[in-house]
Amino acid sequence: MSAGDPPSTAPRAAHGALPHFAVDIAPPDLAPWRAGNTGVPGFTSVAAPAPGPHVVLLALTHGNELAGAIVLDALLRGGITPARGRLTIGFANLAAFDRFDPAQPTMSRFVDEDFNRIWDPAVLDGPRRSVELYRARQIRPIVESADIVLDLHSMLWGSEPLILSGAAPRGRTLAEAVGVPGLVIADAGHLNGRRIIDHPRFTEAGRLPAAVLVEAGQHWSADTVATTRRSVARLLHHAGMATEAPPAASPLRYAEVTATITAATAGFAFVREFRGGEVIPRRNTIIALDGEAEIRTPYDNCMLVMPSLRPGRGHTAVRLAKLGA
Repeated sequence: MSAGDPPSTAPRAAHGALPHFAVDIAPPDLAPWRAGNTGVPGFTSVAAPAPGPHVVLLALTHGNELAGAIVLDALLRGGITPARGRLTIGFANLAAFDRFDPAQPTMSRFVDEDFNRIWDPAVLDGPRRSVELYRARQIRPIVESADIVLDLHSMLWGSEPLILSGAAPRGRTLAEAVGVPGLVIADAGHLNGRRIIDHPRFTEAGRLPAAVLVEAGQHWSADTVATTRRSVARLLHHAGMATEAPPAASPLRYAEVTATITAATAGFAFVREFRGGEVIPRRNTIIALDGEAEIRTPYDNCMLVMPSLRPGRGHTAVRLAKLGA
């Protein structure tokens, strides 16, 4: 709050336990794919005679995000064969997935630490140990050989589906080619660690490989499975691996994250339950309280990207984005 702002009279939002979340989809049986054929459990690769890109489709980066696993399991059961190049389908955090319990669906996101915050080479090469780091080190050669990565996710809190394109311009180009979901968000990631799409292979200047992350909807909704299926079909068509694809969203919308709000206290609370993709019309509108600090919108028409309505201290609470062309 600046010196000229009046004291806030906004009510504090509740900061209690998580609400009940309905689980309307069932985890797939991944037994046929656990051995894989790449030397990395859970990863299956299929090559076409014709040359082309190496495309990696990833599910279960978080163990309780089932939609991507359902879609990739169906592709493998259907005997998918790319028209060109090499297609690798992988189920990332199987250890967390194996703990999934529909009665407590939020408890199996990871085992020791977030699998999607450890993709800094210094961390991967460092001395730390965890279930997720062991697995990331297994998977790393596959990720580092990919020309295109589509990382399939879903969201705990209500939000408009979106594609996170990372900070590199080629990420936006890939996201626009995928075109489903129709909201593309450029962002630099999280303060507490790099995602797969932030790995230097996909961000360093002068390199062609690209990676994007799809957030297809609420974790355990059938609609999220359908959106994920369309995203995958669009990506395979873009890579020349499939001849048919559903239409892209029209029009595509684009926003760029200008600030990532990380909870500094255990008492971070939004003033109300915002929905991801919501646009706050006026600059300087208070949206949250972090202890005694007020979190306000920095400009008119500020988009809230994936607000986490019960963020832990040190975790991303929301990203603020400016709408663009």
